[in-house]
Amino acid sequence: MELKERFLKYVGFDTQSDPESETYPSTAKQLILLHHLAEEMEAMGLTEVEVDANGYAMGTIPASPGCETRPVIGFISHVDTSPDMGGANIKPQVIENYDGKDIRLNDNLMMRVADFPELSFFKGHTLITTDGTTLLGADDKAGVAEIMTAAEYIISHPELKHGKIRLGFTPDEEIGRGVDFFDVKKFGAQFAYTVDGGFEGELEYENFNAASAKVEVQGRNIHPGYAKDKMLNALEVVAELNSLLPPCEKPEHTEGYEGFYHLVSIRGEVEQASSEYIIRDHSREKFEAKKRFMQAAADFLNQKYGAGTVTLTLKDQYYNMREMVEPYPEVIDKAFKAMTLAGVTPIVRPIRGGTDGARLSYMGLPCPNLFTGGMNFHGKYEYCSLNTMQKAMQTILNLMTLWAE
Repeated sequence: MELKERFLKYVGFDTQSDPESETYPSTAKQLILLHHLAEEMEAMGLTEVEVDANGYAMGTIPASPGCETRPVIGFISHVDTSPDMGGANIKPQVIENYDGKDIRLNDNLMMRVADFPELSFFKGHTLITTDGTTLLGADDKAGVAEIMTAAEYIISHPELKHGKIRLGFTPDEEIGRGVDFFDVKKFGAQFAYTVDGGFEGELEYENFNAASAKVEVQGRNIHPGYAKDKMLNALEVVAELNSLLPPCEKPEHTEGYEGFYHLVSIRGEVEQASSEYIIRDHSREKFEAKKRFMQAAADFLNQKYGAGTVTLTLKDQYYNMREMVEPYPEVIDKAFKAMTLAGVTPIVRPIRGGTDGARLSYMGLPCPNLFTGGMNFHGKYEYCSLNTMQKAMQTILNLMTLWAE
């Protein structure tokens, strides 16, 4: 199956994950695509194919004769799409030989080069966009399609020598649970690559240290006509805590290695209110300092308004994979070579986010992240370049053979 056909087929599956769910996977509809991938792997001739009790779909491409002692390499992508926008009834639009100009997604919506200047890079490419009413699902069905197409190619070309290769497809990455039950020992790879990046050439082995923060405020509601010196408005306290955080350390004012506090929700009324944040920084030292600062802000408000007014719950989510990957320079060196052979200029940059690979690296599976060609993830402006997707697929193929040398 051609890469384009495979990708368009996969985006037809509604696989949105749900952060409010307590099941694993968080939505049963993800399992439909995961089981489909297992069936497809079996039809291709992969061995050790299964979808386990937690929804992980895995399969093996056996080593070529004489390559059985080469390192076992894995390739991993997630099937779920973001809960930020609808992922059902996706109607992809294919633009051949993109002219580099603004793209009309529908009668009411344009994707403008002025807003997304990286579009200029893709002039002459075949682009696949949304119709402006849903996300596309290139995050990470582009990666899934690239891995599966590379697997099909190498199986059908036995002259290409390779060691044992493991494929893994996960649910719930978008809600931070993608590898909660991933069995690294059972997967059996010495090294792996997540295929979950964006722009052509991206090679990422640094990511944010990440924590969540939940602020809960107990107020005191009194009739506003008689509230003087009695009312404690929980909503005002939530807002006051936010005002204590450094205004320059917000996502909209940061880039590169700069971390941030990101307010993602406020709920409540006068009597009780809550807010939720994510805290991010590449530096572990600065990450820990950000958590201490937020705790100090909560402590200050408890001193001001009374003990128990503010309850802060901090929870670490994942850590920077760099310290787990750097001891194995060959993992990065081979990725550089694989991209160069595919006609791609490697771009090493820190991930201003996280991937399953970050947690897998701390679970004993060094796992940097490769580009897919998808852009503007999680919204109606999402698109991907088929030309870049083909280079990503070729990069995967090159890695499969390079590790056999």
